[in-house]
Formats: sequence, C-alpha cells, structure tokens
Amino acid sequence: MPLTRIKDPSLLQTGAYINGQWVQTGRTFSVTDPGTGKTLSQICNAGAAETQRAIDAAEVAFGSWKKQTARVRSTVLRRWFELIQENRDDLATLITAEGGKPYTESLGEVAYAASFVEWFAEEARRINGEIVPANSNDKRLMVTREAVGVCAAITPWNFPAAMITRKVAPAIAVGCTVVVKPATLTPLTTLYFVKILEEVGVPAGVVNVFTTSTTAE
Repeated sequence: MPLTRIKDPSLLQTGAYINGQWVQTGRTFSVTDPGTGKTLSQICNAGAAETQRAIDAAEVAFGSWKKQTARVRSTVLRRWFELIQENRDDLATLITAEGGKPYTESLGEVAYAASFVEWFAEEARRINGEIVPANSNDKRLMVTREAVGVCAAITPWNFPAAMITRKVAPAIAVGCTVVVKPATLTPLTTLYFVKILEEVGVPAGVVNVFTTSTTAE
C-alpha cells in the first residue's frame, strides 16, 4: 500500500525522537512494503551515542514528569487517544504498508491500540495508596505508589501500534518516562504515534524513540 494514501503527510517522520527533537544521523536503513518489496522510506539509523542521549533525556525529564498531577498526565493521554482516533485511517495505512496486514485488520489494531490509551488515561487519576493492617495497635502501615524511573520499551513488528500504546501509556500515566525501540521492519507506525503525542504537547524527554538497524546503508 503506497504512502501517498496518507491524508496528513506532515505527521510522517523518519528520524529518531530525542528530548523533543527529531534527529537524523546521516545513516539510514530501508523500510519496505512486504507485498511488493518496494522501499517505503529511509529511516534514521541511530547508534550508541543517540541511545545514550535518549536515556539521559528521559532521566532528566523524569524529575519533573513524576511530579505532575494525575490530572495533567490523564489529560495528555486523553488527548493522545483522541488524536489516534482522528488519524486512524492514516495509522491503518501505515500498518498495512510496512507490516503487510489487511487494511481492515490494521483498522482493528488501531482501535485496539487506542483502547489502551483510553484505559490508562482514566487509570492515571486512580493511582491510590492504601492503609494495611499493622501487627500492633500503636502503628499504622501506609502504602504509597511512586514512579520507578526511565522505562525501556521494545516493540514487535507484527503489532507496531498496539504494543507501543500498551507499553508507553501506563508508563507515562504513573509518571515514568520512556525510551522506545521500535522493530526495524515497522518503525513508521511508531514514529507516527509519537508525532501525534508530540502534537498533544507532551514535555520533551518524557517519550524518546531511537530507530536502529544492525546495518547502515
């Protein structure tokens, strides 16, 4: 399926996304249509230096993101969900183009992916603590839940939409930051999702993506 069917090509990205910036390294790898063998796009082939920059950016952003209110994080996720819905045709086109799924199945995956974002947008408001029974009557045991830090998310080629939202949405809902490594075969879908998230206004460094292959062209 050709990328000319994309309604909003301005959301197509080919670079890594690090600290709120789209990055090119001068090294690339090809993404091809498995049905025709034709090249769809040349994608930035990031290396160790870019990966470390992404981790460092996520670590810095974690300091402020974990302090954001549940309402702010929920609002970001809710808006991400809405933009996924608005761009579902383009996302399905990308999944079919680079992954080879029938278009109707790709639409189903987009809906599935969006459902994770919707769910965690609501759950972000309900990250509660609890009081648990103590072993003596002069003590009170209280459990609180805190963000753990930077999360790594590696997504598979066969569910490039559903697995990014399933991993990224819960992480940022609780105040963690994320570094994503999409599958080499299907990075365009992930990059489109992250571009939409950027449009929402997620702070720099909260979500980072490094695209890479084992070889550079």
